[in-house]
Amino acid sequence: MTASFRPLLVSMAALGLSFGASAPVLAQEAAEQRTSTEFTMDTGGPRTPEQLAMRFDVADLAIKVMPDDKAIEGVATLTFTATAPLDRLVVELDTRFDVSEVAIDGRVLSPNDWVNPEGRMTISLPRRLREGQSVDLRIAYAGKPHVARNAPWDGGFVWSTAPGGEPWIATAIQGDGCDLFWPCIDHPMAEPGRVDLHITIPSDLSAPANGRFLGKEDHGDGWTTWNWTADQPNNYAISLTVGPYVELSGTYESRFGNTIPMYFWHLNSTDPDKAAALFAEFPEQLAFFEATVGPFPFGDEKMGVVETPHLGMEHQTINAYGNQYRKDHEGYDWLLQHELAHEWFGNQLTNVNWDDMWLHEGLGTYMQPLYTRWLNGEQYYQAALLEQRLGLANRFPVVSGSALTEEQVYEGDQGPGNDIYYKGSLIMHSLRMLIGDEDFYESVTRLVYGRPDPRPGNFEPRFASTPDFLAIVNEVTGQDLGWFFNGYLYQAALPDLVTRQQGDRLMLEWVVGDGSPFPMPIEVSVDGRVQTVPMTGGRGEVRGVGPHSHVLIDPENKVLRRLDNIDEFVAWRATQRRR
Repeated sequence: MTASFRPLLVSMAALGLSFGASAPVLAQEAAEQRTSTEFTMDTGGPRTPEQLAMRFDVADLAIKVMPDDKAIEGVATLTFTATAPLDRLVVELDTRFDVSEVAIDGRVLSPNDWVNPEGRMTISLPRRLREGQSVDLRIAYAGKPHVARNAPWDGGFVWSTAPGGEPWIATAIQGDGCDLFWPCIDHPMAEPGRVDLHITIPSDLSAPANGRFLGKEDHGDGWTTWNWTADQPNNYAISLTVGPYVELSGTYESRFGNTIPMYFWHLNSTDPDKAAALFAEFPEQLAFFEATVGPFPFGDEKMGVVETPHLGMEHQTINAYGNQYRKDHEGYDWLLQHELAHEWFGNQLTNVNWDDMWLHEGLGTYMQPLYTRWLNGEQYYQAALLEQRLGLANRFPVVSGSALTEEQVYEGDQGPGNDIYYKGSLIMHSLRMLIGDEDFYESVTRLVYGRPDPRPGNFEPRFASTPDFLAIVNEVTGQDLGWFFNGYLYQAALPDLVTRQQGDRLMLEWVVGDGSPFPMPIEVSVDGRVQTVPMTGGRGEVRGVGPHSHVLIDPENKVLRRLDNIDEFVAWRATQRRR
């Protein structure tokens, strides 16, 4: 996952490119009829043996965005190093594009040396690569990329128009994969070590993107190239954004001693006061995350946000924002805060498989109740948790234990869907209540950074899984909490606390989906006196409960469990919606 940074402003001439007459010619009529394959429209499927045998070092992407044609022209130069002998390279690229040239180490291949039947391009190498050898793959391609039907959920390119009539363009590809607009290995574990972006656009527009800005080059013909470089970006987090933007900039003095650049690109038609008010939230949100989790992971690049024609997406160092500057009673913009959370849970920490996506979404979502408590106090925290509690489906386990694609996780009729957000968040609340703040926050920090003492310069982006998090929690607490993870994450139904009265004893028993022990301690208030029942083996009792005693189980709502009143309300609400 490492690659050196080369601070180089790359011109189109240096890349051997001259977009225009000599660029790949778009087959317009064919492109109009062409659709993406089922393979391309899914993401996170198993990698091929070839993909498992190579390290993705650098992706150099030169892309011309043509608003009038709703098309792009691209030249991707991808550098790989073999980790085992290789005869072929395999990457993914949408079949909507016409590929005009494929070259290995500068040598143009015959069309017979590569195929791309479904969007999985296989290239025969002129010579076998030995372990440790590197190779440059160059692909020139052009066409009309897949248009998002409902970005960001059903993703692709968004070709929109700003209020002033200018083109306003964005990509949102998390749900369908990086192969929708650049050749990549479409799997969470296949991050390139570095991505260099050279985005050519009409000269009256701007193209904010990932990482550090290396300058722009006006070609004098109405087109300008914006150059960026980003270290170790999540592959679905690489984005294109084009529009008539105004830039706001500032710096944040971190508690860890470094200075973090902050940028916000908003439309030139946006109310400047609204834009300034949103930008003013940046330092407060950074302060919360750095105090709660650890250092902003990309402080040597930037905290960047860009206004988009879709709601939002966690694009590393250039988060998409389209919440129209809304605030509610909690006093902050929830979308800005949620996407910023993904710089830690998603970009710094990346799941090893989509089955572990709750590590991104659940932990990221839990940061919102914690943040509203940071701003407003405990009442707001509890109110936010209750709102999340009303949104649970509990139809599928949050984690299946198997390798899944994005669709199998996010589609609620196939997998957990929104439960990876809200149920994941509530599970984290219960875990914090169980193990205490000190162990909880240390566990989260170790998960995100791989160490308990992160400081700028002593960590790199990393991958982790649900079992990895369990191992961290066990190490930090000195306990075996496998029962907790099993009962909450690997079962569809919530743990159910069954009670019965036997004389003056209140008998309690946990029931989980697979019948395994669930020794979750539970607080019980009897006539205002609270005691903690240890629930050894999943069973416990409270003595001295009279016929007129007022009994309240879990009075501070520390434990996520099935509740009749919640189930009845959710069923009633569903009936009202159908009417």
